[in-house]
Amino acid sequence: MAYRRWHLGLAVAALSAVLFPALQARQAPQVPVDPDDIGGVVQGPTGPEAGVWVIAETDDLPTKLRKIVVTDDRGRFLVPDLPRATYRLWVRGYGLVDSQPVSSAPGRTLQLTAVPAPTPQAAARIYPPNYWHSLLELPGPSEFPGTGANGNGIPTTFKSQAEWIAAIQVGCNNCHAMGDPITRTLAHLKGYKTSVDAWRARARFGQRGDTSMTAGFNVLGPRAIELYADWTDRIAAGEVPAQPPRPTGIERNLVLTLWDWGAPTSYIHDLISTDKRKPTLNPNGLIYGVDFGRDYLTVLDPVESKATEYKVPVRENANNRSNFPLEVKVPSPFFGEEIIWNAPAHPHNPMMDGKGRIWITSQIRDSDDQPAFCREGSTHPSAQFYPLEQGGGHQVSMFDPKTEQFTLIDTCFGTHHLQFDEDPDDTLYLSGVGNTVGWINTRVFDETGDAEKAQGWCPIVIDTNGDGKAGPWIDEPPPGGMQGTHSFKGDNLLKVDPTKDVRLLTGGYGIIVNPVDHSVWIANPGPFPGRVARLDPKTCLSEVYEPPMKNPNAPKMHGATPRGVDVDRNGLIWTALAGTGQTASFDRRRCRVTNGPTATGQHCPEGWTLYETPGPRFKNQAEPGTSQYHYYNWVDQFNTLGLGHDVPVSNGSASDSLFALQRDSGKMVQLRVPYPVGFFTRGLDGRIDDPDAGWKGRGLWANQATNTVWHQEGGKGSHPYVAHFQMRPDPLAK
Repeated sequence: MAYRRWHLGLAVAALSAVLFPALQARQAPQVPVDPDDIGGVVQGPTGPEAGVWVIAETDDLPTKLRKIVVTDDRGRFLVPDLPRATYRLWVRGYGLVDSQPVSSAPGRTLQLTAVPAPTPQAAARIYPPNYWHSLLELPGPSEFPGTGANGNGIPTTFKSQAEWIAAIQVGCNNCHAMGDPITRTLAHLKGYKTSVDAWRARARFGQRGDTSMTAGFNVLGPRAIELYADWTDRIAAGEVPAQPPRPTGIERNLVLTLWDWGAPTSYIHDLISTDKRKPTLNPNGLIYGVDFGRDYLTVLDPVESKATEYKVPVRENANNRSNFPLEVKVPSPFFGEEIIWNAPAHPHNPMMDGKGRIWITSQIRDSDDQPAFCREGSTHPSAQFYPLEQGGGHQVSMFDPKTEQFTLIDTCFGTHHLQFDEDPDDTLYLSGVGNTVGWINTRVFDETGDAEKAQGWCPIVIDTNGDGKAGPWIDEPPPGGMQGTHSFKGDNLLKVDPTKDVRLLTGGYGIIVNPVDHSVWIANPGPFPGRVARLDPKTCLSEVYEPPMKNPNAPKMHGATPRGVDVDRNGLIWTALAGTGQTASFDRRRCRVTNGPTATGQHCPEGWTLYETPGPRFKNQAEPGTSQYHYYNWVDQFNTLGLGHDVPVSNGSASDSLFALQRDSGKMVQLRVPYPVGFFTRGLDGRIDDPDAGWKGRGLWANQATNTVWHQEGGKGSHPYVAHFQMRPDPLAK
């Protein structure tokens, strides 16, 4: 009898599985759609699924297109404004496995079925990389300072766990996200006796192994290899991170549009869509990216869904060696001994001016071919103050879309990032190597074509003697390690010669110009805990400010490793702290001291405000922060996203995300790219295509900027892509 009751129960359950979804479908709220929309409802076993993604993708257009939306609290969705094509639609969400794709065309409504994950491991397959990376077990605080290779395997230069975390975050996440589908496994590596052996080999793979990955592990010491081997062993044995939260609140209003561009071996570092100072420029126009590894200006037409490329040139007489090694010492499991990057121009960062031209930091000549006007004995005003015998790697090129021609512009100073001032000269300021900040007066260059006449530069000199003049100076000690240790101890340094200023040996990574007073701000991740500096180009005097770290005057504030830097319309400086997973603001107006013998970095904790980014912490982490990694940051000065003016946005480069700070509440809005897993951003831009079109007329632009496109979901053969972030008023807005 019990046997028959059991079978009867199974029959009832089977009948319910057929009838109940059909009943729910009849009762499900309808979603009105326009001819270019696809809408509907996502149903799970217990009812509508809220906060899951519906993904529509097609290969029918000139380049692959994906559009991604989030379901509302009743499981409803609407994918708006789809070009005419046939689409595959499917459901992805935390706690689920991907549903089977359903074919559809715009103008239809669908019911999609959410599929619960059968195991925690199946569910975790789509978790963001930083969740996986958080399973790394750190050395405990008691193991610092390190005792070296013959001790605990941690270099003696690391004085605290916080320094070691910062070095891991910036050193290991700099090229791709740790915890992405490739880095968290060793399954594709065969023939190694131990996981430690496999990790030693993988750190040498391909063109950048010995120059980047092995160097990074050498900085961290032999203990790091052992910990990462343990990390992948535990994951292989079934360990999974905690489940991330699904999108809630206004996060469900996000509409994502993704277009493929470039090649499967592209390393597209950054993009630009408009003039940062006037985001209505270039409405609905082309998006420009720089392929760092292949020497192309990559271009997307988002209206036609079409991608093209222009080769970035160097001088005809240049004998540039590629900026990537042209040999492979340990064959890559993906490309063997193939040379996939050959980039003499090495274009790094683009910026658009008010005429729609694209200015790029790129190498146009040999590094040792320094012009005479840069050197000692020149009559150039900047060379007379601070001659530059060596110029560093990059100079400048400019692309005019009207003529489709490049202009090559030589600079004495090395360049890296670039930003325009809001001045009559359209001055372009550039960070870079060579311990300087440089600039090009683009008005003068346009009028004369004379690069020598149009440029200038300053060393980074802080006024420690307080006389209001730059120099004479002594140099700070060089930092140690990849990100360096806290080498600039003002009291000790000033004892050398208290009558002199101090010249910093870092020329800046991120750079921005304050629209209020035209001061130039740079950010640098090292020496630990990193710093921002303010330069007055008229006097060549700088000020330096470190985020609070072990500061007795701010014992509850700890932050480290600024990389990006931006500013709001009121002159408030914003930076993202890569080493601690925080967004930070700095208000110089609060500082009681800005120069003099005590103004050596930690002297103005009152100027800082820190906002922690949500996400998991590393195992055994005692220091502040999370496993979140911010490669860069950007301020939405003109409400291009729709969340308000002067909204700080940080790149969640290790979590497939952007994070927008709601300044009134201090809470972060997370804008996640759930597919393909492994979305790694560097730069960011915002554009207003039509100020009268509501949410459809504005949005943020970012790109898949990883070194290693084959690390993302999809593996080898995948393309990088452009992502357009738009915030509508509700999840069903058309």
